Amino acid sequence: MSYQVLARKWRPHSFTDMVGQGHVLKVLINALDSNRLHHAYLFTGTRGVGKTTLARILAKCLNCETGVGSNPCGECSACVSIDEGRFIDLIEVDAASRAKVDETRELMDNVQYSPTAGRYKVYLIDEVHMFSNHSFNALLKTLEEPPPHVKFLLATTEPKRIPITILSRCLQFNLKHLTTEQIEVQLKTILTEEKIPAEDISIHLVAAAADGSMRDALSLLDQAISYGDGQLDETQVRDMLGTIDSNDLSGLLEDLIGQDAGTMFERINRMAEMSPDYDTVLAELLSVLHDIAIAQMLPAGSNLVDAVAGAFVDRIKKEDVQLYYQIAMNGRRDLYMAPDPKTGFEMTMIRMLAFRPLEQKTGPAPKNSEPANEPMKIQGQVADEQAPPVMGNDSWHNLIDEMALDGLVKELAGHCVLKERKENRVHLILQSARDHLLKTTQKEKLQDALRARFGDEVKLVITVEESPAETPAQRKIRESDEEKQAAMDAIEKDPHVKAIIDTFDATIDKDSTRLHP
Repeated sequence: MSYQVLARKWRPHSFTDMVGQGHVLKVLINALDSNRLHHAYLFTGTRGVGKTTLARILAKCLNCETGVGSNPCGECSACVSIDEGRFIDLIEVDAASRAKVDETRELMDNVQYSPTAGRYKVYLIDEVHMFSNHSFNALLKTLEEPPPHVKFLLATTEPKRIPITILSRCLQFNLKHLTTEQIEVQLKTILTEEKIPAEDISIHLVAAAADGSMRDALSLLDQAISYGDGQLDETQVRDMLGTIDSNDLSGLLEDLIGQDAGTMFERINRMAEMSPDYDTVLAELLSVLHDIAIAQMLPAGSNLVDAVAGAFVDRIKKEDVQLYYQIAMNGRRDLYMAPDPKTGFEMTMIRMLAFRPLEQKTGPAPKNSEPANEPMKIQGQVADEQAPPVMGNDSWHNLIDEMALDGLVKELAGHCVLKERKENRVHLILQSARDHLLKTTQKEKLQDALRARFGDEVKLVITVEESPAETPAQRKIRESDEEKQAAMDAIEKDPHVKAIIDTFDATIDKDSTRLHP
């Protein structure tokens, strides 16, 4: 007997077999058991969350020989035929391959005829958004007043492409992404039934890689079983998915704690030998940092803290965790702009090493040196426990975003540079061309934002004068111009673009270029 893939073998055959989607199941079960049936149902959601499966189960509920209800017997000829895909009164249509209006009209012409073997003639139209406008019009005429023996079950991943006239005639159900935990539980059940040995971490990796899709999870599980020669091993699953060993993630955090750049780069080079997906690596690092942040907010000994987070909960400051998380988020966003993914990943880790809060130093200052700015303290806290202080003009750029300013207050801050910070006094310089922004209200709001972050003793001083330093507003304009120029350089160097220019004597409309959002 030929092998049956897990996605088909473990397809749910009843509502009780479904994983998740309880909000949809409750409505359908109540409607079936109370005989309050609509003539058209629309199931929406991303790939692999159960749209078509749910529609087939509903078709069984409508045509089971024991009667209409939410628990089809699964044994009568109608139930068996639907499960095997050969029930004559279940007409499954792929709208992508039957989008022509003539085909749709032919399909609708047969609606008037009574079912041959079942109680209802059920039309299951998958990816219905692929219909043309003429096809939708042909469907609409029948959908308005269908015969009592006909039910329409529509499925789509893009409901926004369906005309409102169709939507208004259907009961709509939006199927949600499945959580990693829901997928994990189902995978463990399947592996137990299939008698396949598997490590818990390998199951988690497959569930996480599925990104909310049970079908994707089962396809990946099939692949992982084959890759591991009949079992799921963490190392082999990571190798298959392009992820890195959990010990490497912990090692990167150890290197950050110890400020050990040499060991960190050696570790990254070893990781590179496995050709990992660096976007996934950053995503995993973000997940670990997220777990550590949660663990730091929970009481000691909480059973919600996993082993990895527990190992770092008291070793990394809360402020550092937040800083690392933000840097990793930005690094993941900018990864596509790096010369290559490894370089982008390395620069992200370098930022984590470089941009960490400076510790308060004690002892006399060296002779012939400028007095150092002391870290600004938050009320009731010592310097070790404070959030990243304003240490220089670069930190002022970052602080504006972190304080979540808006409106004229953000504009005022964006056109200032940090001249000096001494004890609880912050001295900013405002460009003379922007002195109209220096209103009492804006200044007070900016001072309130600084006090909310660093304590009520902070005093803000703003003077209007010229400064050679770059303001945050000027910096953003410069960086935007540099990104646009880099993008234009990449376009002009692209061999395909060059070929088009040479072949058609074309030119590039530079004003029309836009950066990826």
